[in-house]
Amino acid sequence: MLGFLSARQAGLEDPRRFRRAESTRRVLGLELNKDRDVERIHSSGVNTLDIEPVERRYMLSGGSDGVIVLYDLENSSRQPYYTCKAVCSVGRNHPDVHKYSVETVQWYPHDTGMFTSSSFDKTLKVWDTNTLQTADVFNFEETVYSHHMSPVATKHCLVAVGTRGPKVQLCDLKSGSCSHILQGHKQEILAVSWSPRYDHILATASADSRVKLWDVRRASGCLITLDQNNGEKSQAAESANTAHNGKVNGLCFTSDGLHLLTVGTDNRMRLWNSSSGENTLVNYGKVCNNSKKGLKFTVSCGCSSEFVFVPYGSTIAVYTVYSGEQITMLKGHYKSVDCCVFQSNFQELYSGSRDCNILAWVPSLYEPLPEEDETKTKSRLNPAFEDAWSSSDEEG
Repeated sequence: MLGFLSARQAGLEDPRRFRRAESTRRVLGLELNKDRDVERIHSSGVNTLDIEPVERRYMLSGGSDGVIVLYDLENSSRQPYYTCKAVCSVGRNHPDVHKYSVETVQWYPHDTGMFTSSSFDKTLKVWDTNTLQTADVFNFEETVYSHHMSPVATKHCLVAVGTRGPKVQLCDLKSGSCSHILQGHKQEILAVSWSPRYDHILATASADSRVKLWDVRRASGCLITLDQNNGEKSQAAESANTAHNGKVNGLCFTSDGLHLLTVGTDNRMRLWNSSSGENTLVNYGKVCNNSKKGLKFTVSCGCSSEFVFVPYGSTIAVYTVYSGEQITMLKGHYKSVDCCVFQSNFQELYSGSRDCNILAWVPSLYEPLPEEDETKTKSRLNPAFEDAWSSSDEEG
């Protein structure tokens, strides 16, 4: 490490490399934090989590009980043992509470003063954070599975909504009405996600085994239907133009927007080039996925090698995005995990499960005991950690 710092001071190293190396080290050391609890409010499973992108301090959760909770993740007590307290909640006695399960919550990307939620009660609600009252309500004819606002849009305020019907609906927060309908899927829309790179590119996943990329500026809409076989005619006709051999119930762009990850009930995860639509054929092995609705997984940001965190039964599997290597399995929940969210400022992970708990996963701090020699200490560390922190003279 000293060699690296010397090289950086001399201008021989990219200053960002140190940050990426440290971020990677911290992700590789994620473990269940025994010193931090997240206050348990939900009386049934936690379906969705979202951390606001402005301060990355406040987190929303939505549960099968219809309740929405807002947490403060900051340790204001400065004590080693603390609980992330609920600042406020939309409980069962709230006049605007969702009648049924909340499937998605999301902060407004540019301001913590507003957030959105969607539910099996066929509504999308826009909330004023300060008053905890609804500012607007969009009603649909079908159950709502997923919604998403673009994290980078400045010219539009469209919310993409996936429902039990085959049509993707775009709701305009400015006008308070449904402004676009995207047609092309044949079954329910289980997941939607805007590109973090282009504000007009939208990805949708359906129970019809297909994933589509849309340009919402175009009248025809659909740009690409992802094909797991990359157009090879030798493959079976029934799998043509399908992304998975089962329902596709999860979508996530990489942080740079250049690639798209999808998961399906065929127990596979696939990585796609989001520009060409090409299946990169990265092999992640079996990725257990028994969810009958949307599965919310997440990716890291700012690491030397990016990682993806995927709910896998009662655990969370961690893979390197571009090689497909499984790094670890995070074990702590005792029922199925349905969602997780990454906090990029401190490389922390939060997960929600059907056991009603939200768990915090934080980087471990290795402190060798006095009797341990250096060789034993190194053997406990992930090889990628050792590489990132090499202090040899050659590095400088």
